[in-house]
Amino acid sequence: MTDCGCEKARQELEEYLHNELCREDAADIREHVANCPECSAELNVGRTITEVVQRACRENAPGELRLAVLTRIREVQAHSAVVID
Repeated sequence: MTDCGCEKARQELEEYLHNELCREDAADIREHVANCPECSAELNVGRTITEVVQRACRENAPGELRLAVLTRIREVQAHSAVVID
């Protein structure tokens, strides 16, 4: 395999993190990151951000915030249902 280079690796890093690349492209990125300290560091930052967001999404919103959001959604839906002639 030939090195895909930093530009391609950085452009496709997000897709790589989420397993959205074909096998060949993922292998190219994996190989590049294994040999490039800068891209490896960027991948680690991406992994950390992804983990933090996933953890935050598992937590329930406070009851008051949840109620406010649901109320606003209902208001928007009710307003959208009004037909203007």
